Amino acid sequence: MKLKQLTITCLTFCVTAFSGMKAASAASFSVIADGLYNAGGLSFGPDGNLYVTEAGIGGSGACVPPASGQGDALCYGTSGAVTKIENGKTERILTGLPSLALPNGTGAGGPRDIQFDAKGKPYVLIGYGANPAFRDRNLGYTDLGKIIAPDFNTNSWTSVADIANYELANNPDGGDVSSNPLGFVIDGNNLVAVDAGANALLSANTENNNVQAIVAFPQDILTNPVFPPSGTPSNEPSQVPSQGEPPQSQFAAQAVPSSVAKGLDGAYYVSQFTGFPFPEGGAKIYRVGADGKPSVFADGFTQLTDLEFDTEGNLYALQYANQSAWKGNFDGSVIKIATDGTRTTLLSGNGLESPSALTIGSDGAVYVTNRGDRPGQGQVLRIENTKSVPEPDSALGVFAIGVLGIAWLHKKRALTPSLIKVSTNKLFNSQCLKV
Repeated sequence: MKLKQLTITCLTFCVTAFSGMKAASAASFSVIADGLYNAGGLSFGPDGNLYVTEAGIGGSGACVPPASGQGDALCYGTSGAVTKIENGKTERILTGLPSLALPNGTGAGGPRDIQFDAKGKPYVLIGYGANPAFRDRNLGYTDLGKIIAPDFNTNSWTSVADIANYELANNPDGGDVSSNPLGFVIDGNNLVAVDAGANALLSANTENNNVQAIVAFPQDILTNPVFPPSGTPSNEPSQVPSQGEPPQSQFAAQAVPSSVAKGLDGAYYVSQFTGFPFPEGGAKIYRVGADGKPSVFADGFTQLTDLEFDTEGNLYALQYANQSAWKGNFDGSVIKIATDGTRTTLLSGNGLESPSALTIGSDGAVYVTNRGDRPGQGQVLRIENTKSVPEPDSALGVFAIGVLGIAWLHKKRALTPSLIKVSTNKLFNSQCLKV
């Protein structure tokens, strides 16, 4: 492996609080939907029903190379969908959406998130997960890497914003060209989205389809990182240390933003999945204020996939796995960050595995898409007791919004490539590490 030489600017902050351990009873959950195909984002509609995206399993159409340039190609189909959950029953109400996946249906790029605006109009974000230069060239016209406005009554949609094309034309982080939009939030007439492939937070206006970068997130320099053992099977062999190779004291890893939520203070809060080797405790939550500059709001997480605020301003963070993904343990966690900075874990493991997204219901319950990387095995869980369980006995920093100076997997359970970006600015193939 070669360490990419980087210049890192400074981040200054004020520490206002440290989270402590808070003990309470364990949360319980019920499964309200099952059998989903690469389940992604979910949101309550104006009718009070829950809507969830399914990225699908690709198809037998044309293919594009994975962002890594190694491993099986990602092939196109129209197996993506939006599913409605109503009174305990599921119904696919929007079908035929674009999907891109490996031959076994894992690693899917397709419908990744759904949101409703103040008038109840739905918008759906379609992921991609490859170099956008190949999209139109290899696949023809598709809506991969775009935000669309669907009409559930007619099973049709219109394209609103082309996120992948913005990366191709502008490449805001200056790294390798790759696009994989994963999550978004609606803020008035703006659709504010994260592109995990581009390491960027973007805004698209619903009236003129104009896409602009708000900020590109910096790489992290890891000190004494922990890598997979030499010889670990991987479709990213350059990322696994060679036999006898001396350990690296520093390593450049991509930010890989995975979701965005708007806080009560009007700022955007962005979760970080982190790139290879997915350092435990290395994921952050960034705050992006009106000046468009990112600051670290909270840190000490592992592979975050989603964020959501409740009506009281508490922030909920979702961990895809509590350990580095290459270790093969995909127990995840739902963590609540109170307004005073206190952290409590609502649910960890015990059936929560590789979760991809969450939302808060009007009933105060937390709804989570579970097993989001497993076609045909995806679930939606309703966490019914959110009193929380003990946090590990450690202090994790929560940083102030105040004075800020900015210059600043496996074979059985495929590691979701839509969330993973390695140090060379390339996304992992979903079978990158088989354990």
